[in-house]
Amino acid sequence: MTTSRRIITESPVKNRCHRLLGPVVIGLCIIVGLVNGNVPAAQAREGHPIPGGQLQIIGDEDASQGGVCPLKYTDVQAEISGYVARVSVKQVFHNPTDRKIEAVYVFPLPQDAAVDDMVMVVGDRRIVGQIRGRDEAREIYEQARAAGHVASLLDQERPNIFTQSVANIEPGVEVAIEISYVETLKYEDGEFEWVFPMVVGPRYIPGGGSAPEPMTRGKPTGEVPDADRITPPVTPEGTRAGHDISLAVTIVPGLPLHDVRSELHEVEVQKLDGEANGAMRVALKNQTEIPNRDFVLHYKLGGEGIGDAFLRHSDERGQFFTLVLQPPERVVPEQLVPRELIFVLDTSGSMSGMPIEKAKELMNKLIGSMREGDTFNVITFAGDTRILWKSPLPATNENINTAQYFLSKQHGRGGTEMMKAINAALVQTVKEPAAGEVLPIRIVCFMTDGYVGNDFAIVDAVQKNADTTRVFSFGVGNSVNRFLLDEMSHAGRGEVEYVTLGSQADAAVERFHERVLAPVLTDIEIDWGTLPVSEVYPERIPDLFSAQPIMVHGKLDSTVGGTIVLRGNTGAGAYDEAIDVTWPEETPEQDVLASLWARSKVKHLMMQDYAALQRQEFPDELKREITELGLEYRLMTQFTSFVAVEELTVTSGGEPMKIDVPVEMPEGVSYEGVFGGSVPGNMPAVGGMSGQSQMRRARGLYMGVPATPAAGGKMATGRAPRESEALVDAEEAAGEALSLEERRQMKLAEPLRELAAQVERQGRSGNLALSSVKVVDWRVDVVLVLSDVSEKTRAALAELGFEVTGESKATSVLIGSIDVRKLEALAELDVVRQVRPVPTKRSR
Repeated sequence: MTTSRRIITESPVKNRCHRLLGPVVIGLCIIVGLVNGNVPAAQAREGHPIPGGQLQIIGDEDASQGGVCPLKYTDVQAEISGYVARVSVKQVFHNPTDRKIEAVYVFPLPQDAAVDDMVMVVGDRRIVGQIRGRDEAREIYEQARAAGHVASLLDQERPNIFTQSVANIEPGVEVAIEISYVETLKYEDGEFEWVFPMVVGPRYIPGGGSAPEPMTRGKPTGEVPDADRITPPVTPEGTRAGHDISLAVTIVPGLPLHDVRSELHEVEVQKLDGEANGAMRVALKNQTEIPNRDFVLHYKLGGEGIGDAFLRHSDERGQFFTLVLQPPERVVPEQLVPRELIFVLDTSGSMSGMPIEKAKELMNKLIGSMREGDTFNVITFAGDTRILWKSPLPATNENINTAQYFLSKQHGRGGTEMMKAINAALVQTVKEPAAGEVLPIRIVCFMTDGYVGNDFAIVDAVQKNADTTRVFSFGVGNSVNRFLLDEMSHAGRGEVEYVTLGSQADAAVERFHERVLAPVLTDIEIDWGTLPVSEVYPERIPDLFSAQPIMVHGKLDSTVGGTIVLRGNTGAGAYDEAIDVTWPEETPEQDVLASLWARSKVKHLMMQDYAALQRQEFPDELKREITELGLEYRLMTQFTSFVAVEELTVTSGGEPMKIDVPVEMPEGVSYEGVFGGSVPGNMPAVGGMSGQSQMRRARGLYMGVPATPAAGGKMATGRAPRESEALVDAEEAAGEALSLEERRQMKLAEPLRELAAQVERQGRSGNLALSSVKVVDWRVDVVLVLSDVSEKTRAALAELGFEVTGESKATSVLIGSIDVRKLEALAELDVVRQVRPVPTKRSR
């Protein structure tokens, strides 16, 4: 089938994604108590302070170090025009303690975001972040921290996981971090989708490195060497990250908007006065939303919608373009090819409860809707992999009933050993067809939340083993790992579908069968003809299973138009279309094209060896090329970071107390599923306790903040007992029959247990320096979590020789020093909830 198109000039929708929007980032803190729901974030920025709270913190060695880190507000602003969004997020922290602190927090951004700006604001000073190689940026940051300067460092751990560090925040001082990014929107079947992730879900770490309980991080393993950097501590059950988040999206469509809806949040939609072509503002209705699920926005355009586009931008680095082509209409083939369908279900602990029930509902409907002539099999995976039959069987009523009964018995428990399932589903002996035989199309459907730490290795395995198999991934949940699910489907030449916990499975089932029955366009190629292009990405355009545009980014060697030919296969056979490209006018607002091109090339280079990237053994040549791209285009990558230093101010007080910021458990994910089960190599028993008992005890020891009532007395999460009541309940549930020695040992963090005896054996004159604690003249610096800080409590502490050096004004936490020989007596005091060492420089 041959057609022709005349086109392409500037997009019918003018790109208005200016770089003037304030830059951005989202990090998640757990704060004791809710902010005042009647005071929106906008008022706070106009001088109306929002009440702060306290943050229960841990350090990086274990759950023994602590501190306070109130987050005043998060503000997200996005402007969307055509296919492009410029997004800004701003977070403001202040330090209510008597001691300067260093905050470290982990947050998500969209996996395809091109992060190209960071600013640190201290008082009236705006310090623009500098892009440097990752190691160099870390060295600059550590030198600034040691010198007492306020400094910030932004690292990328995964394409959708980032770490922000802010050093030397002085008592009573505010520090704002701003990051900006640009991205392209998803457009399918006439509908746009914009997603803003709000939380990093808990990651299973193969090799025994998963976080054992709330308020702890994962530990590096041979399979995931950076596990500690992608597993932020999760708040204890019954607590919440109480900071408010305001979010607003301005859509400048150029055409009338309709069917505007938010999938998981209540929003207010407002038409903008004075703006032509139906510009709208969509904002969160509730400014005190818990950041535990993605913000997913959908909308449609009137008229014929978005058409083809050829956009260009030139600067001293060259000429850049983005080409957007609409695909042909879907054509259903006259002869249907038989299919072999392999359904793979994640039954790990993070899927426990609502996620696995939704996944089972979806899979049951997919199995029940197969057509005659299909064959199928079912695989489940958690710690181990189970295969229903030795080989696929015909989709008869009897076999479908057997499979659905098998699914009904599945529950979420254990780890997420996804690599075993990849091998079971994809590694196969390629069969040569007999004369006249038509081999079935082999399709593997993965249903998972994607909460694994070896993302890169999984994608690499799919890329190497998919061969003749198509991989379709289904993300089930409200805050899934979209990077992994997107890349699995791309590597497997399939499609991705996201099913939220409250959505209907029928629509997803219908879309899947439509896509598999009649892909829109496969085996896509663009013959660039006389158009002078170079370095076009993606090099291999993925097959289109739905009506979404073909989008490529490239560079131009000269300003000459030409004719290109789009080729591929449809259900009716071969397809090609000649397209005349008219040279478009350049507009200043299209400077984002350079960032989009550079981000596409970085992704291309990373995909060359994802397995080595996972092991942190990435080839030096590829690493160098990615680093140079990041530096030239001021872009965050795996090997470049942003660093900012306020050099005009030198803080006092020595090393800052390090703070590790915990995040929410994603909505619908079970605490018991993630932490409660006993998983070999993942949940080591402590003192003979099961993982579930450890979790219950941790709630008391970490002094987790109970969820507080929202307006009208309704609970945001669970019941809202008084803090003292919650602590008592947790301790009683953890073990009423504990001996005095057991209670004392549980109060003392691991590095402090038997420390006095260790100093006597190994120390010199009462001095001993260990990896996580330092003893000088028999004294050690500690953080005390107390039930109160009354005069009676202070007197009892003074009697034991405890010397106060700092305290939180917002919570019952004291910092000070004590003779190591008095630690056990300190832990025996009823008022003492936990004793933790203050982080040492060596422990970093």
